Amino acid sequence: MKNIILIGMPGCGKSTLGRRLAEALHHSFVDADTYLEEKEGKSIPELFAVSEDCFRDAEERTIEALAKRESLVIATGGGVVKRAVNIERLKKTGTIYFIDRRPEDIAGDVEVSTRPLLAEGSGKVYTLYHERITLYRKAADEIVVNEGSLESVLEKLTKLAIRGQGII
Repeated sequence: MKNIILIGMPGCGKSTLGRRLAEALHHSFVDADTYLEEKEGKSIPELFAVSEDCFRDAEERTIEALAKRESLVIATGGGVVKRAVNIERLKKTGTIYFIDRRPEDIAGDVEVSTRPLLAEGSGKVYTLYHERITLYRKAADEIVVNEGSLESVLEKLTKLAIRGQGII
């Protein structure tokens, strides 16, 4: 089975939706950031402390490894779209779903101190969203707007994923 790849802003719901979707479809779930930290032996803030390029290189290695696998639901890091090679690799073995959540909702919900690129404060959410929105839309095979209840968004995503897997 093809991989189901979730992209979007930090705090848009990729990991939460991904876990629930994987459970519903009996797939394995992988949070790419957690996988990266385990493989690299360093936290994301530690990699960013060296440089953003250091982190992006590690992210690229992570995507290369995950894209070789099958039947996964993958929640990517928010900046995975910054390197086109990541999207090219992911598209070879999966369908990409952009989880689009309004920046004001993200800013209201996310603990920015735990996310290196958002450490400057909630205003950074708006800046990143506007910098990346075109990249997310271009990379996506499908767009899922994350508004309303978790259950309603999960239902939309599940229907799209089932159709994308050719199950119905």
